[in-house]
Amino acid sequence: MSATSGTKPEGGVGETIRVVIHAILIALVIRTFLFQPFNIPSGSMKSTLLVGDYLFVSKYSYGYSHYSLPLSPPLFSGRIFGSEPKRGDVVVFRLPKDDTTDYIKRVIGLPGDHIQVKEGLLYINDVPVERKRLEDFVGEDPCGSGDAIARVKQWQETLPNGVVYKTLDCVDNGFYDNTMVYVVPPNHFFMMGDNRDNSTDSRVLSAVGYVPEENLIGHAQMIFFSIKEGEQPWQFWRWPVAIRWNRIFTFVR
Repeated sequence: MSATSGTKPEGGVGETIRVVIHAILIALVIRTFLFQPFNIPSGSMKSTLLVGDYLFVSKYSYGYSHYSLPLSPPLFSGRIFGSEPKRGDVVVFRLPKDDTTDYIKRVIGLPGDHIQVKEGLLYINDVPVERKRLEDFVGEDPCGSGDAIARVKQWQETLPNGVVYKTLDCVDNGFYDNTMVYVVPPNHFFMMGDNRDNSTDSRVLSAVGYVPEENLIGHAQMIFFSIKEGEQPWQFWRWPVAIRWNRIFTFVR
């Protein structure tokens, strides 16, 4: 005589629905508290980040605020948990002048710093940042001239804390190559794009200005997908020639 179980095995449809719900909940938790995907729509961070790059931004790095936690109450001000941004970090933040727009730039000035650009050279607290000329950048036009491929001056900057990155110089003596002295207020940061002549950043006080710490959303960490400028990600049949394979799973420096 064989024994039979008193329970009936669950149907395949019910189990599938439960797995899908669990997966959605896990994805929501990861996106809300850990990593949020962003894409790069403009060339202000070339050559570090290119138009068509998709990257993960760690939301826990600098803690949580009203801007980084979806659906948090407007009365929730300041930041909880996390650590202070370091000079040289590539950061996503909510534009102070517009509560609906996210920007991505590099942290150049910390609270209390004096920042100035003179003849294209960056000064932090009256000390020029170390800069070395590199081979020209050759690639998708970073200067808005409309050329498919452009050749642009490229520099390597080394910040006082040792962070090294590349900047582009579209024109000599550009509009923001000579600036006033900016004094970063308490609890604020000074942001600049690596594409110095083609970036609306903290140098433009009327558009961006100093960024409050509560406006920080996260620290850019890794490029997980990248497609050439002008290509559409949904056109998967073009991926073999459109994807920048060498940029996938590279860290943002």
